[in-house]
Amino acid sequence: MTIAALADNENERIDALKTYGILDSLPEKDYDDITQLASEICGTSVSLISLIDDKRQWFKSAHGIDVKETPRDFAFCTHAILNPNEVFIVPDSRKDSRFADNPLVKEDPHVVFYAGVPLVNKDGFPLGSLCVVDNTTKELSESQLNALKSLAKQVVTLLELRKANKTLQTFKSLVEERNTELEAIVQTIKKQMQPEIITLHSTIEILQKNHSANLDNNGKDLLSDAYKAADKIISTLNKLNESE
Repeated sequence: MTIAALADNENERIDALKTYGILDSLPEKDYDDITQLASEICGTSVSLISLIDDKRQWFKSAHGIDVKETPRDFAFCTHAILNPNEVFIVPDSRKDSRFADNPLVKEDPHVVFYAGVPLVNKDGFPLGSLCVVDNTTKELSESQLNALKSLAKQVVTLLELRKANKTLQTFKSLVEERNTELEAIVQTIKKQMQPEIITLHSTIEILQKNHSANLDNNGKDLLSDAYKAADKIISTLNKLNESE
């Protein structure tokens, strides 16, 4: 058995995979529909959406087989992601020195035929593959291969939508958190400052009526500006009260 080599950017690839938050997530119909359709189009008993992390291949969807993951060293998909722009095909694993003594070949599920399309994200990282598998030899037509490629693109689209939704949820949570903080600040201002501002406003008004004659023009202007500023603050606070 040949264990697939690691790509030069393997650490970056795994980091990219983790940003989708999909590993160990629950089954989802959109992904299951794709693997079912892939099996039907290609005439295989098994189809998988396989994502490769540092120690395993984990299946987001597994049609025709009841398994969630396998060790990375056994994964055909680790070979597939080394050539992101090509479909990786193994017509008969029993005659292929890379896989002949692989436990997935010699034991259940007895993989004989494999065809995997790498799931390449917008940054060029192959996250895993959409693959079809059978326990007999098989050959896919050009139309079947094209359909498999199209389905793989759909998987990547679902992954990108998931990532975008995750980002939006994070942003929404941050906005809600900031709004809560701002509301707390507003309430503090209203409770602690409003009475003081009203008192200041009344004091300035009294000064204008009873003592402005004792001030020069500059003093009168300063008193007038202070009165207008206090009046504006009270008006703003009243609007905040009305909005509740």
